[in-house]
Amino acid sequence: MTLFDLDGRKALVAGGAGDLGRAMVSALAQAGVEVAVVDVAAGLEAWVDTLRQPGLAVVHAIRADFADRVDLGRGFEAALRVLGTVDILLNAQGIQRRFPAEDFPLNVWDEVIEVNLTSVFAMCQLAGRVMLARQYGKIINIASMQSFTGGLTIPAYAASKAGVAQITKALANEWTGRGVTVNAIAPGYMDTKMTAAVKADPVRYGRILARIPAGRWGQPEDLCGPLLFLAAPASDYVSGVILPVDGGMLGT
Repeated sequence: MTLFDLDGRKALVAGGAGDLGRAMVSALAQAGVEVAVVDVAAGLEAWVDTLRQPGLAVVHAIRADFADRVDLGRGFEAALRVLGTVDILLNAQGIQRRFPAEDFPLNVWDEVIEVNLTSVFAMCQLAGRVMLARQYGKIINIASMQSFTGGLTIPAYAASKAGVAQITKALANEWTGRGVTVNAIAPGYMDTKMTAAVKADPVRYGRILARIPAGRWGQPEDLCGPLLFLAAPASDYVSGVILPVDGGMLGT
């Protein structure tokens, strides 16, 4: 179906080596999208090597640190060189730090905001310039349930993800009429390393599970369908949306 045809597209995935990112990178490659994964994670190259197999589009590994603005720019330029252009930008980078709000260190606050929010805007800006010049592009940011709620002991993360939702809307206001759609996916509680502290608390885990109509926590693969929709021509009239993928939790 041409509405969902992504064959031959070029995608830059920031933070693609995390649990959620890996599933989404694999989905893009299976859909025929050439992908440049920009990340600083250990084992990045070895993991990308496993994706180089028949039936999958080419995936490139590019090492860059989203906490370093100069290195971020270098990573973007390296991705642009290997891809030739950027049709799709997926911002999946993110870190989590937990402290009671009254004890949250300001230097840690700065670290979370830099990676989770400032680097997302920087990548949108860099890719946006390329896309606006071509009058075509799909930007997909990874927000969070904490874009809507505050969570516990994660004030910096909550603030950063609320910011991701708002810059998604702000960029959509400016760029949609110029051919670039900007949307975000807001995962609910996902079964990943980042949520290990919550899963380790049986009382809190049980309370959260009771609020999810689907009756389970999400898996990284649950994000792939929404991602492909937002990356494909099927979503050309969709922009500025924060799409919850949460098993129905936000409605409870």
